[in-house]
Amino acid sequence: MTQIPNPDLRNQRARRAILDAALELAVRDGYAKLTVEAIATAAGVGKQTIYRWWPGKAAVLLEAFNDRTGSARELPDTGDIAADITASTQAVIRLLDTDLGTVWRALLAEAQTDPRFAEELRSTFFEPRNQCWQERFEAAVTAGQLRADIPTRTMIEMLFGPVYYRLLIGATPLDPDDTARIDYFLNGLKARS
Repeated sequence: MTQIPNPDLRNQRARRAILDAALELAVRDGYAKLTVEAIATAAGVGKQTIYRWWPGKAAVLLEAFNDRTGSARELPDTGDIAADITASTQAVIRLLDTDLGTVWRALLAEAQTDPRFAEELRSTFFEPRNQCWQERFEAAVTAGQLRADIPTRTMIEMLFGPVYYRLLIGATPLDPDDTARIDYFLNGLKARS
């Protein structure tokens, strides 16, 4: 008796193959040369399968990036805001200094010309992470470690603005060991006696 394949498993395998192929091709050939057709061929699926699940290559890559980097999760709360910020931002910078950073720059560029994709990027990547940072900064404000007169959203922008500036402009390299940047950031945000 032939067993009928479970469609959920088949779809999950196809999804995994598509996400892996998209990242591999984007790293190897660059975003500009990436096509849905190439992803479909490399993944061993029809391009209609990709278009059924995603509107285009940017959406596929965003899901692949989210899948590879993991979902937004709670940030460390060791009680030392400086140590927690340092550890978290070092992890981000190390990730951006890999081939995934090249893919990420391409996705950020795509978001500048595609409003629908920009909204997807904000809602599926930035907002969940911003929410985690807001909660961590709010806890630090409550603990008297950070100033209460600065909105936590502004704190996030102050922390990651230089990282994205360096990533996108490239004038100064990203350096995960640049802890002086964290000191400068915190000196402006520390609670005042």
